[in-house]
Amino acid sequence: MPTTTTAPKPYTIAIVGGGIAGLALAIGFHRQGIPFHIYESAHAFGEIGAGVAFGPNSVRAMQLLDPRVRDGFEKVAARSYDPRVKETFMRFRLGCEWRGEKGGESKGEVDGVGGRGGDGEEMVDGEGKENGKRNENGKEGVWKEGYSIAHIKFTGANLEVGQGAVHRARFLDELVKLVPEGNVSFNHRVVAIDDLGSEGVKLHFAHGETATTDAVVGCDGVKSRVRPILLGEDNPAAHPSFTGKYAYRGLIPMDKAAALLGDELARNNTIYSGYHGHVLAVPIESGKTMNVVAFRTKEDGKWEDEKWVLPMGKEEIRKDFEEWGQNVKDIVNLMEKPDVWALFDHPPAETYFKGRVCLLGDAAHASTPHQGAGAGMALEDAFVLSNILAQVDDANGLEKAFRAYDETRRLRTQKLVTTSREAGEMYDLEGPGIGDDLEKFGANMNVRMNWIWDENLEEELEGAKDILARGLQGADINGAKADWLPVLGN
Repeated sequence: MPTTTTAPKPYTIAIVGGGIAGLALAIGFHRQGIPFHIYESAHAFGEIGAGVAFGPNSVRAMQLLDPRVRDGFEKVAARSYDPRVKETFMRFRLGCEWRGEKGGESKGEVDGVGGRGGDGEEMVDGEGKENGKRNENGKEGVWKEGYSIAHIKFTGANLEVGQGAVHRARFLDELVKLVPEGNVSFNHRVVAIDDLGSEGVKLHFAHGETATTDAVVGCDGVKSRVRPILLGEDNPAAHPSFTGKYAYRGLIPMDKAAALLGDELARNNTIYSGYHGHVLAVPIESGKTMNVVAFRTKEDGKWEDEKWVLPMGKEEIRKDFEEWGQNVKDIVNLMEKPDVWALFDHPPAETYFKGRVCLLGDAAHASTPHQGAGAGMALEDAFVLSNILAQVDDANGLEKAFRAYDETRRLRTQKLVTTSREAGEMYDLEGPGIGDDLEKFGANMNVRMNWIWDENLEEELEGAKDILARGLQGADINGAKADWLPVLGN
């Protein structure tokens, strides 16, 4: 059982939701000596979905939050198989026939793991077949299905820190080990919250029970109940919005994927981009499984089913990708028990707190998965909020701590929501000003992730502490920002 040597604070905070965000915050609270209780609506801890990616900023957040979180991550993380591409976050390949008129030779380095190299050399792919420089019509400089069109790499400190993908449930299991058993109540679905002023807040649950606590943090995901309570039921930002995209999700045993695609293509992080869709294929479960997410644009831009996840037969996904290349067809044909997910995100909220109620993780800033950073932002949130609250010695300072957290985190996390939507459009060759110009595509991808990965979380925390200190001294901190915050908008 994890222990803490920090003297407990004289207040208790309720955490609504026991997913990755809620457990990460609980671990941070426990380490900082902040009494807490988790209220989870389900009968047990559990995560929906399979794979989730964590970049270097996320791994740093784990280490700062509690080194044992990173240890647990390392136990279950999977990375690219080929040591020649250990610096690779993602390789993008053209997943279908290119329809553009402008030819282009990729400006990157030689691929080395299948497809055409960046300098136009003939390469040998994972099945031992040569890919030439010419298309079927013999014209040079025309992109061909399977060619490498972008290569996102880690450099410097980010390469040293590393990254990885995990199965959500396996990572959640590691987090659960770090949370005291007596601090969790299952089958507690929040339906309302009363503001009791200086007396704290009262939670009302669906089964009729109530609980009074000093403050509450909603970590209850994209379908958060705490969010509309905080922002107001009629606030357009209180509810998630359909992004116009849906995705088929499924798993493939890695031995089957490698037998058909070859080790290089099967065991390394790859996205196949095409017109109005893309296919993500990454190893998870220590490389034993390929996690596949096949995205498509919904033509009418609407999602009218009340359910966001629907079972789907293989015929539907095959039809959606029938005009794509052979690698993509092979992958979707191997997917086991695919289902389809509607992709929603949150409009920007004007605040992440009100009184003694606060939002964190997807409840605050649910985003699409296109930059592999949503869960990592929740870990950053947990590190910052738990360490800000560690500076507060009585319940009267909780609202000022929430304000400092809001002023510190909201700009960065809402930028992720916006840029993730943009990334999804770009991967589907729909990006404004880019489309299927693959040279512009590659140039954009070369720098796209830097602002996410390069964040100095310790500096960010110091800025938040400064805002809090001014608030505790009686200064007006409405709209206050630390000196470094404007760089996030660059």
